[in-house]
Amino acid sequence: MQQKTLVKIVAAAFAAAAFAVPALAADTIKIGLAGPHTGDLAPYGLPSKDAAEMVVAEVNAKGGINGKKVELMVADDQCKPEIATNVATKLVSEGVNIVIGHVCSGATKAALGIYKDAKIIAISPSATNPPLTKGGEYPNFYRTIAPDDEQAKLAASFVVEKLGAKKVAVLHDKGDYGKGFADFSKEAIEKGGKAKVVMYEGIQPGAMDYSAVIQKLNKEKADAIIFGGYHPEASKLLSQMNKKRIKMPFVGPDGIKGDGFLKIAGKDAEGVYATGPMDVTKYPLNAKARADFKAKYGKEPGTFFDQAYAATLAVMNAVKVAGGTDYEAVGKALKSSEVETTVGKIKFDAKGDAEGVGFAVYQVKNGAFGEVK
Repeated sequence: MQQKTLVKIVAAAFAAAAFAVPALAADTIKIGLAGPHTGDLAPYGLPSKDAAEMVVAEVNAKGGINGKKVELMVADDQCKPEIATNVATKLVSEGVNIVIGHVCSGATKAALGIYKDAKIIAISPSATNPPLTKGGEYPNFYRTIAPDDEQAKLAASFVVEKLGAKKVAVLHDKGDYGKGFADFSKEAIEKGGKAKVVMYEGIQPGAMDYSAVIQKLNKEKADAIIFGGYHPEASKLLSQMNKKRIKMPFVGPDGIKGDGFLKIAGKDAEGVYATGPMDVTKYPLNAKARADFKAKYGKEPGTFFDQAYAATLAVMNAVKVAGGTDYEAVGKALKSSEVETTVGKIKFDAKGDAEGVGFAVYQVKNGAFGEVK
């Protein structure tokens, strides 16, 4: 009798534990954080991870949202679309409520359909490809950075109006992000009518030799280059140009504006221009977030930290206003409820773009990016 009773007690305990796990899981708000945390593009993903972790820790320390703690589910997609689909599928299967990410436009596009089918909102700090919001295909997508068409117009205007270029070479890395930036830059130059695009060409990511492209650059006698893509290709391109003593202004997008480019390109980075999010350090919340980060890690935060911090704050606010994680209610809150963030006071327009954010031009001087006034 005693052995049977013991078996019954143990069985009951296991049953209670089995029921307790889902109940506990349901009592947390699951926020996914997807981006490149390893590989060449990790310098763009790790600052977003840092930002989200800081916000979530602070929220949980104050009791969570509407009485529930926030659980951050971190996933590494290496900025590769094929990995991003696996990451998205995994996050959905694990019951994620909202996703902050992805970071790269190609990876974001690959994941968004999966989130859309599952009625899950995704907010990116950095995916700038215009059709992601403006195409209307992904009503579940929001971002805290301006789209590439605005960035490209600024780059084109800067090259023509400020640098006085008459012949412009436009290069890209064939990806959604890089080619999109290049296409809009080319369109802006051609519409302006003050300069001519003498070369438009894609380069192969990961290739070791760009001598054919550089030879063509020299032949076309371009006054400046606009490059669409990320820092690994930009660094190699600049290195090989400098070895052949081919000097001309080089303007890239926010995909090269970061510590990763400065470290890899080294002395070849000096003088390079890049468009990037406007300087937002004037905002009090930005100053606090950066000071907190520096106190914790002993260094300045990296690229897209501000935008990721803002995205996480926007998510927390929307869940609070919506009273939960209901898809429709959170979407409505994102569009209607303003929130103070590290990029200013924001809410999102009907297409999912944050209102009031924009870009500026920066240049590398003495090994650091500084805004061009």
